[in-house]
Amino acid sequence: MTQRKLRNIAIIAHVDHGKTTLIDEILKQSGMFHSRQQTGERMMDSNDLERERGITILAKCTSVDWKDTRVNIIDTPGHADFGGEVERVLGMADGVILLVDAAEGVMPQTKFVLGKALAQGLRPIVVVNKIDRPDRRPDAVVDEVFDLFIALEADEDQLDFPILYAAGRDGWAVRDLSDPQENLVPLMETVIAHVPPPSVEADKPFAMLATLLDSDPYLGRCLTGRVESGTARVNMPVKVLNLDGETVETGRLTKLLSFAGTERTPVETVEAGDIICIAGLVKATVADTIGGTDCTEALQATPIDPPTMAVTISVNTAPLAGTEGTKVTSTLLRERLQAEAESNVAITFSETSERDAFEIGGRGELQLGVLIETMRREGFELSVSRPRVLYRTDEKGKRLEPVEEVIIDVDDEYTGTVIEKMTGRKAQMEDMRPSGGGKTRLTFLAPSRGLIGYQSRFLTDTRGTGVINRIFHSYAPYKGDIPQRRNGALISTEQGKAVAYALFNLQERGMMFIDPQTQIYQGMIVGEHNRENDLEINLLKGKKLTNVRASGTDEAVVLVPPRKMSLEEMMAYINDDELVEVTPKSLRLRKKLLCPHERKKASRTAGTA
Repeated sequence: MTQRKLRNIAIIAHVDHGKTTLIDEILKQSGMFHSRQQTGERMMDSNDLERERGITILAKCTSVDWKDTRVNIIDTPGHADFGGEVERVLGMADGVILLVDAAEGVMPQTKFVLGKALAQGLRPIVVVNKIDRPDRRPDAVVDEVFDLFIALEADEDQLDFPILYAAGRDGWAVRDLSDPQENLVPLMETVIAHVPPPSVEADKPFAMLATLLDSDPYLGRCLTGRVESGTARVNMPVKVLNLDGETVETGRLTKLLSFAGTERTPVETVEAGDIICIAGLVKATVADTIGGTDCTEALQATPIDPPTMAVTISVNTAPLAGTEGTKVTSTLLRERLQAEAESNVAITFSETSERDAFEIGGRGELQLGVLIETMRREGFELSVSRPRVLYRTDEKGKRLEPVEEVIIDVDDEYTGTVIEKMTGRKAQMEDMRPSGGGKTRLTFLAPSRGLIGYQSRFLTDTRGTGVINRIFHSYAPYKGDIPQRRNGALISTEQGKAVAYALFNLQERGMMFIDPQTQIYQGMIVGEHNRENDLEINLLKGKKLTNVRASGTDEAVVLVPPRKMSLEEMMAYINDDELVEVTPKSLRLRKKLLCPHERKKASRTAGTA
């Protein structure tokens, strides 16, 4: 295949703007599947967590043959927490499709990823998607995109972008809204005409930059990247260079794979410009250069923004430890976390001074939550601390903290409540404007630590109708203490199974988190107290039975439904002296110190310190 017949393009968009669905339709219309083949929805979201949450977490490659041109398409994550993926995969592309919702318009993540793409000199194609929405506003959205390009200092070539209107779910795109709405041919023709072929050096020695790392049960470690120069063949000897140009390992290319639809297919040779997958290397990782034996210089890799948030993950030491999971030791935990930090450059791993505890840094609560949920499904048992932000110091020694840009779309009647709550969390309002349909768009700059746990409070305040989007903005001077308004905990004093009668008698003390017959233990948090102090309660206390019966003395046990929280909500809910216990079957809240005497001793020590 000649370079003239090859195109590499990334699709970038905000969460839920429809890019994965659009790729599904491109795959179907390109003839990658025969007419009777069963295909599911969102084929690119292959991970169970992606399907459950309806978001893309891992960047993935696919490839279609459109007439006589091979088009490699990269589906990128749309959530800010997975920005580490986005920055790397853009290096494999020669152009981008910017997908924008016809009603929601430009959102924070759009700005974040587009800024990275424009900085790399990529020329965008703008697709206004979901044009069939009744609240669409295509002209205003195109104006927003143009304003965004100017704000991000796009050059003249980038500002001269083609615009298409699409309904990805229905499988059509048009250049003008008056054109017949038939298929995606206009979009694919625009891609082939507007995106340049890969700028590569075919006559130089083989070299490629490893961009993604994953593992395959049959092939082992698989490195995906774009061939920058030369040609490679199966069994060819190669060496791996790190960013400093040092040789990491030498080996052979035991398997070369290219992408065809959603599958990886073995090939004998690959050429400059191809996006490929390599198996057979043991030590090579993301940002390393894989080249022929005569390769002497490492390829330049995109610097990754550092993590802004961290949690401490430790071995599960609760009384029920080891009863639900198969991987419970610190050795297994360390190996798994180190492997994650190696394959995901947006995650950092470090040992802590505590025994059997490790610090994991990431971009936000969602990214850390997804990692923990993935490990939980792999059979791990672990304890997780409350997320905390990572501070920096400037040249004068002043403390700096991460600040996020927060865009909130909310019904007009709730704007006052949202502004009050955000201001209490040290947020600074930057903009407020009506967005149509009785809604207002609010823009804030808020410290990351003030937003920990705000998501659930926000949904309560707006009766579930508000939409909040966050994106890392910058480091700014420390904004002072932020008061945490959380009541005390209801703490179990006994171990066993919770009794319905005890729950009934104690539910007036606060909101319970557990059902009857739930396994509990001493030091486990079973609910939230109505007051600010912690309260220890006995949930094993049953009804005293006697031979005497009198009419009217037996009252029916009517229980208030317990409050159930997701993993991310639990992580944000706990205080510094508490942990989330994560096992394959259960999520529990507990005190770090399970014994009440130890907690009293620790509080006295903290009081005198």
